[in-house]
Amino acid sequence: MEYNNVTAPAPQGGGQLSLPRTIHLVPMDTIDGFSVRPGFYEINGATAIPGGVNFTVHSQGATSVELLLFRRTEQEPFAVLPFPKHYRIGNVYSMIVFKLNIEEFEYAYRVGGPYEPEKGLVFDRTKYLLDPYAKAVTGQSQWGETAPRGQHYKARVVKDDFDWGDRKQPLIPMEDLIIYELHVRGFTRDPSSGVLHPGTFDGLREKIPYLLSLGVNAVELMPIFEFDEMLDYREVDGNPLYNYWGYSTVSFFAPNTSYTASTEYNREGNELKRLIEELNQNGIEVYLDVVFNHTAEGNERGPFFSFKGFDNNVYYLLTPSGQYYNFSGCGNTVNCNHPVVQQMIINCLRYWVTTYRVDGFRFDLASILGRNEDGSPMREPPLLRALAFDPILADVKLIAEAWDAGGLYQVGTFPAWNRWAEWNGRYRDDMRRYIKGDGGLAQAAALRISGSRDIYEPEGRQNASINFITCHDGFTLWDLFSYNQKHNEKNGWNNTDGANDNNSWNCGVEGETSDPAVNALRRRLARNAFALLMCSRGIPMFLAGDEFGNTQFGNNNAYCQDNLISWLDWRLLEKHQDIFRFFQFMIRFRKEHRVLRANLSGGACGFPDVSFHGVEPWKERFGDQDRYVGVMFAGSERSAGPQVVYVASNAYWEALNFRLPELPSSMEWELVADTWEETLSVARPAPAPLVIRPRSVMIFVAR
Repeated sequence: MEYNNVTAPAPQGGGQLSLPRTIHLVPMDTIDGFSVRPGFYEINGATAIPGGVNFTVHSQGATSVELLLFRRTEQEPFAVLPFPKHYRIGNVYSMIVFKLNIEEFEYAYRVGGPYEPEKGLVFDRTKYLLDPYAKAVTGQSQWGETAPRGQHYKARVVKDDFDWGDRKQPLIPMEDLIIYELHVRGFTRDPSSGVLHPGTFDGLREKIPYLLSLGVNAVELMPIFEFDEMLDYREVDGNPLYNYWGYSTVSFFAPNTSYTASTEYNREGNELKRLIEELNQNGIEVYLDVVFNHTAEGNERGPFFSFKGFDNNVYYLLTPSGQYYNFSGCGNTVNCNHPVVQQMIINCLRYWVTTYRVDGFRFDLASILGRNEDGSPMREPPLLRALAFDPILADVKLIAEAWDAGGLYQVGTFPAWNRWAEWNGRYRDDMRRYIKGDGGLAQAAALRISGSRDIYEPEGRQNASINFITCHDGFTLWDLFSYNQKHNEKNGWNNTDGANDNNSWNCGVEGETSDPAVNALRRRLARNAFALLMCSRGIPMFLAGDEFGNTQFGNNNAYCQDNLISWLDWRLLEKHQDIFRFFQFMIRFRKEHRVLRANLSGGACGFPDVSFHGVEPWKERFGDQDRYVGVMFAGSERSAGPQVVYVASNAYWEALNFRLPELPSSMEWELVADTWEETLSVARPAPAPLVIRPRSVMIFVAR
């Protein structure tokens, strides 16, 4: 019998082991020519240790587990190592395999157990299974060119040797955030981006000077967990359609290697870490759009590559007959509040925070995270509560998309513990309708601009509202004022996919036009939308490319379009310089006027913190035909003195005369922005008489 010394590795993400420890003279077994011994049961996944690799997995229903070792590019294992029965403690299987060089193999599992679909048990020992805790997935590094698919994912062991140096987190207060949502590939994939590494993390890193010039201080990356862009591959009219957005997770712990400029064998994630490090160094936080509500395995007709094979009835919500609940709209629903799954999600987020230094997370269809194992909504979901109070996640921003595809809508009622922010879908819908001129929206617009106090109680839900008018899901800002109807024909579903309630207006012409009056109106409405967004209490978020009129040609569900429909066309930056400069100005204006972001002292200059006005001051008009909204913010800071900002918005198609509230004799109103004007002008005293022209916004500051 052989003996060896074994040193436990430091944990990654979960913090299960506090200190390395050495076990001396440990007896070893031999399996398939490899020396092995029981491993470290608290450390999930595959972890390199001195002299070998520790492999740990768990399954509640398995009767056998085999570790499969592969050489790169080979589809059949060169070694099969069954876990001996005495290597199992509880439901956890752990084994150290000695003399393994992590750069010379890839791995997967086979798991045996009962096959009783009516009970949710679908074990199949013929399937190769991806480790649920895999830190890197193989065969994925070339976008659209990898095979085989779905059935044979394998994993690599990752050596985490990235040096973060003395890097510090930006820790930007919630109220000061300006969030910029982008797709890593689409942001620089088009040649017009001018980067050396288009469509990659490095390509995005090359654009950091641009982000700084724009003024945003947080980027929200659409899914970068490993997903398979070929999973739903098809062709429509000869054009390839991919799983482009990535909202179908394959591995929660692995970065998408097709977003790297070069293959990072066993160093997967380093390019992403460099991106995060440099963004943080420039004062920009990084949030990940995470998809814990479903996986790429789909329903009983979907692929079988990981969770189904380890514990189908643990990882997924199942009906009493063993079918998949589908609250996600994608075939399956993750059983988020099962203790095992809850622990995995917490470990996953901790891993991304400690290993990648991520600053925040946006949770896709987050209402699913609050459903019980029978699918019913829970009053205080244990997962959401655990994330709210987790010590490692204490400084991390938690943002919920507070609805799901099963009809649960929780905007304003998402279980929060004053810790979770929400995508404010009511802000989007009300502001879209108001800006395009619908009647009866004046009061709703005033409430949204003032912080949605009817939805979020100011004391109990501070900084809860993520205000947005556009996001990846729906029209771009330019398309919002260019199309009355969605145009998703190229998606191949006869234009039946995507939302029908866009609350958009084409300004009289559907789609692109050379009419200068129509295009001028579209630019003005885009300025109106962004001016109101930047002057609204809450945290503003907008979609990448809106700042220069990017278009998706009327497609409001471009999830499958890996082409110019989804890629940013940077040529439009030059064409729409006026829009870009206005975005820069409004971001700068918001940063300079904290009264737009927070209640400073309950008021200033005799004015309350927030007040609503009609065309006559102090006389709000919220009738069915009223389209003028005046919102005034007032507050005082010890260092900056009183701040008073008045936002006048006319969504009517005719000019209106109006008056501003009377200031103390030592102050006067100054006009700082008027969206009617094509170019920015210097601030100037408010003109008399005051006229706000059709479909425009004016912003005044008391000096």
